[in-house]
Amino acid sequence: QVHVVESGGGLVQAGDSLKLSCAASGLIFNLYGMGWFRLAPGKTREFVASISGSGVRTAYAESVKGRFTISRGSAENSVNLQMTGLTPEDTAVYFCAASKPFAGARIQESEYDYWGQGTQVTVSS
Repeated sequence: QVHVVESGGGLVQAGDSLKLSCAASGLIFNLYGMGWFRLAPGKTREFVASISGSGVRTAYAESVKGRFTISRGSAENSVNLQMTGLTPEDTAVYFCAASKPFAGARIQESEYDYWGQGTQVTVSS
């Protein structure tokens, strides 16, 4: 059984940085593309960033490009999302997801099979 668990959310001020982590089990981790999505109040869930199984390819939403960095973590079976220059518009529940074996850096929600429960990020102005 596949489990995906996010951690690292919290309350920060505008301009601060925060790192989210995602741990996945029950799958051959380095074969799976991983992604981060977020759900803000009153909006639909949107793509944030993704990384291929090898870690070579990444993709970012335009709204976070240059501020967020996705990477394969040093801990086994982990993916990190380093967020800098946070603004109140980044306030959302952030979800980590695993797509499919040999998938690249996917950006469509429908391409992801396994999802975590989400972690809240709140940015105050």
